[in-house]
Amino acid sequence: MAQFFMMYWLSRASLVISFVVLLNSQNADAVAVMSIDLGSEWMKVAIVSPGVPMEIALNKESQRKTPVVVSFRDGERLFGDPAAGVGVRFPDKAYAYFLELLGKKVDNPMVQLFQKRFPYYTVIPDERRGTVVLKHPEGMSFTPEELVAMVFKNAQEIAEHAAGQTIKDAVITVPVYFNQAERRAVLHAANMAGLKVLQLINDNTAVALNFGVFRRKDFNESMFNIMFYDMGASSTVATIVTYQLIKSKEGRFVETNPQLTVRGVGFDRSLGGLEVQLRLRDHLAKLFNEQKKTPNDVFQNKRALSKLFKEAGRLKKVLSANPDHYAQVESLLDDQDFRASVTREDLERLCADVFERVANPVKMALEVAGMTMEEIDQVVLKGAGTRVPKVQQKLLEVVGKSELGKSINTDEAAALGAAYQAAHLSKGFKVKPFNIKDANIYPIQVEFQREFEQDDGSMGVKMVSRILFSRNNPFPQKKLMTFSRHVKDFEISVKYAELDFLPEQELRSLGDTNLSRIGLSGVSGALDKHREDGSESKGVKAHFRMDESGLLHLDQAEAVFEKKILETEENKEQDFESTLSRLGSTIGKLFSGSSGSDQPTEEQDQQESPKNETEDKPKSEQPDQQDKTEKNKTEESKAAENKTAEEQKKVPKVNVVKEHISIQEVKLDLSDLSEDESRASRSKLLELDEKDRDKLQRDQAKNNLESFIHETKHKLYMEEYEKASTAEERDGYFVKLNEASEWFEYESDAAETKVFKDKLSELKDTMKELFDRVKEHKERPEALNSLKEMLNISRVFYEGAKNLSEEDQMFTEVELSTLEKLIKETEEWKENSEKEQAALPLYERPKLTVRAIAEKLASLDREVKYLLNKARVATPKKKKETEKADSKESTEKQQEEKETQAETPDSAKEEKEAEKEEKEEKLTSSVIEETLQLDDGADRVKENPSDGDSENQAPITGDQTPRPEL
Repeated sequence: MAQFFMMYWLSRASLVISFVVLLNSQNADAVAVMSIDLGSEWMKVAIVSPGVPMEIALNKESQRKTPVVVSFRDGERLFGDPAAGVGVRFPDKAYAYFLELLGKKVDNPMVQLFQKRFPYYTVIPDERRGTVVLKHPEGMSFTPEELVAMVFKNAQEIAEHAAGQTIKDAVITVPVYFNQAERRAVLHAANMAGLKVLQLINDNTAVALNFGVFRRKDFNESMFNIMFYDMGASSTVATIVTYQLIKSKEGRFVETNPQLTVRGVGFDRSLGGLEVQLRLRDHLAKLFNEQKKTPNDVFQNKRALSKLFKEAGRLKKVLSANPDHYAQVESLLDDQDFRASVTREDLERLCADVFERVANPVKMALEVAGMTMEEIDQVVLKGAGTRVPKVQQKLLEVVGKSELGKSINTDEAAALGAAYQAAHLSKGFKVKPFNIKDANIYPIQVEFQREFEQDDGSMGVKMVSRILFSRNNPFPQKKLMTFSRHVKDFEISVKYAELDFLPEQELRSLGDTNLSRIGLSGVSGALDKHREDGSESKGVKAHFRMDESGLLHLDQAEAVFEKKILETEENKEQDFESTLSRLGSTIGKLFSGSSGSDQPTEEQDQQESPKNETEDKPKSEQPDQQDKTEKNKTEESKAAENKTAEEQKKVPKVNVVKEHISIQEVKLDLSDLSEDESRASRSKLLELDEKDRDKLQRDQAKNNLESFIHETKHKLYMEEYEKASTAEERDGYFVKLNEASEWFEYESDAAETKVFKDKLSELKDTMKELFDRVKEHKERPEALNSLKEMLNISRVFYEGAKNLSEEDQMFTEVELSTLEKLIKETEEWKENSEKEQAALPLYERPKLTVRAIAEKLASLDREVKYLLNKARVATPKKKKETEKADSKESTEKQQEEKETQAETPDSAKEEKEAEKEEKEEKLTSSVIEETLQLDDGADRVKENPSDGDSENQAPITGDQTPRPEL
């Protein structure tokens, strides 16, 4: 039984250890990730955490999407719906629709359109970069990157609250038409917020991924073409995507996985629901002016315009489902209410030119993809703007379909698709592969100067252009460009090219078409270094890359040289190194994902590997006929053949050497933030975060004080508190509470967090004596009942141990008398204490406390546990062991003499001894079982047990430490 006891606890311990190890391994490997679908009006946050699939994280208001609004008023910063509420009353103190300001200079048409739509914002240029700075009325100023960083930080808090752990890794959606400067601005904002961006994914690609993930079983080797039409608040995008199963080699295995390929994209930056809402706002403002309720012009009052803008948003949604509706705003201007009827026909008339632009993105996408609508299997709607009936009508006319697809969640598809990609990129999760081939929107070319010999023999310079990434070029992808005629340090320019497909407004919104100027230095030095050893220059190779986020990088540049050498016994080692170098170059090109056909080169016939490389064939590859001829040759022929073989060993080899070329890049489209600027922005954001935390702590302390005052006043009228206190005492408490309440109401506006905490601590100290008395009176009956049950258990155990036979007795007289004495003393103490307590009024300090009861209960529990532990390890007496051995030996002899003999008196005696042993073992087992139950804290005993197998009924509490042996 002792072995069973040890095995039982060891198994429990190993189970707990295994569970802890498993839990720690899960937390170490499966770190939660998030996605942020940042739109111009709404933000959606999705998470993937251990044990939880993709889900949308709820904000503080338990909403699945959050308005992209940040407000600053009276030193308080708010996000989402509370910030939008501030924006209605103080529109110049709440910033919204600022996503389109990222990565743009003040003179950009989109910035000018923003100022026209929201005239109450003050926009000033940045002194160094020329970008947008929003000046706040309270003396602050913010860049669009800083505002977006605040939104990202808020999104991170929403995700961490939903996941219950820290989250740093994120995939962020961006509009597909974002250029290089705009994408870099998003990364700057994420860096300010402390996020690790796994990827910037185009929002239309994220929608396509979400659509495909849940329909992967519907795809096969045939191409399935879908057009996604997304009209959001500020822009409209049409995307043609092809789904198809493809075979790809993963390691040594060939797998078949679905793939989405972006075939064509069309867009309109300024076409969206915001334009419809603004026109409806202006219409309502004209209607109010026509009513002539006040001489003031509503267009001149920014607060009135903000109220009408909010009402126009509500009215737009209602008119999407109803033919007419009433617009109404209370106290719009000069305490005058506004009410007017607006029909759907009025809305369509106001936005007639807007609805005519619905077809333009579709036509652009088809032109880029080189497809017709007959090749499109389905048109799927996305975005809140597509809910407008007129938009759907115009779209049906251009696509020629019988119906439009509405099978995706128009609000959450992009966020969930980005979350799937985040889980795929994270190291902590494994998802089913779904390949993505996105498409480049703006062609990128490289320009450089090249010298050439003129007719008169003089050297001239001409500009050479090469397309690096063409329109609709899939990415991520690498490109290698070779400059073979440059012998000095030179510069190359990277810029957008072939942008004639863009409308004039879109082309101007793109900003500066010059992306960067790259200087390559160290070319002449590398040529001088290898000129003397006879090496041949193969030009300067520049390694360009467009990453998963659609950003262009120049990873490295190198000057390549080839040197022809003869293979001899002395230079075998050099030839071995050259072979490794060529092998490494080949493997590098294999993993670069680019082929020779699409590597831009200065000269089209320039190849990556030299053509004059040769290698000796092993001897095993020589013809068998040669061996037969050698047998018939003379000694002179053999000597001549050996001489020829020696000459053949000196075949020219090519050794490839690469020299690093330094790169100096200057951004021309939009200069990046300097270290000082980045540090200043992060300091500003950290200061605002610290203020938010201080405000939260102050609000919590303030709420705690207010709650304590009101709850305590209510408690003083409860019966249990009235009995535990005198009327005079309660009057004193009411005075203290009323004083604190008046201070809270009239004097606490400027109080700090510490003052609220001190006030609360002072009130608790004042009320402590009353609270303690009520607590004692409430908990004493249960404590006394537990002590009574413990006395019952102890008495039953004592009687059982005392009545054991002399042979079975394992306890000493001192131990039994000690337990008996303790039981009697506790019973007497309990009886006397209850009498004394009953004689005391409830409003006086109690003499029989719960703590004293617990101490008595713990003493009994400790004494009984000590005896139980002794019973568990007790061994039988020697006399008993001798009798058992003699009885067993006698039985064996009788079995040997008479195997078939009937039962004898000796065997009956043996049976009695066995029965006696079984009874003893049963008692020991019962003691061990009680010990196990006591350790689990759930013991119960019968009121009148008959033997040692009694079932426990009373809980054992208190200290379980074994009592030292007497």
